[in-house]
Amino acid sequence: MIEMELVGVRVEFPGPAPIVLLKETNERGLVLPIFIGNAEANAIDIHLRNDSPPRPMTHDLFATALKEMNASLTKVVVTEIDNKTFFAEIHFETADGVKTISSRPSDAIALAVRMSSPIYAEEEVLATAGHKIREDNEDTEEDVLAEFRDFLDDVSPEDFSA
Repeated sequence: MIEMELVGVRVEFPGPAPIVLLKETNERGLVLPIFIGNAEANAIDIHLRNDSPPRPMTHDLFATALKEMNASLTKVVVTEIDNKTFFAEIHFETADGVKTISSRPSDAIALAVRMSSPIYAEEEVLATAGHKIREDNEDTEEDVLAEFRDFLDDVSPEDFSA
């Protein structure tokens, strides 16, 4: 399991499906692009921009409910990719012990950013769908996003066939 950082989400219309970009925090620095739905991309993007919608979004409501029940989100893990579909798990610490539930990666990431929880990916997922964008490790977030935008100009969901 490799720790990942959320680099950003790209929401551009018209165009291909929105995409979230995770990058390894280790020296290898592979990036993991995951195509996601519009609603989830918007939920992640709103939080990253520190915007507050007039009413709580689903992920905000879920985070609030967890806090009210004294449960904490310990991590989210992108666990597998099967036939171009990514899978994830959300890990909670509760009064009854550790609980793990299956999730779409987009929902898990939207919740993780709201609860400041770490994001991980299994090595097998990175071996299948991870990409090296640059050879140096001196990238700033803006460098990675610029390089990723160039990458996205020529990519489609079909390029991530398993």
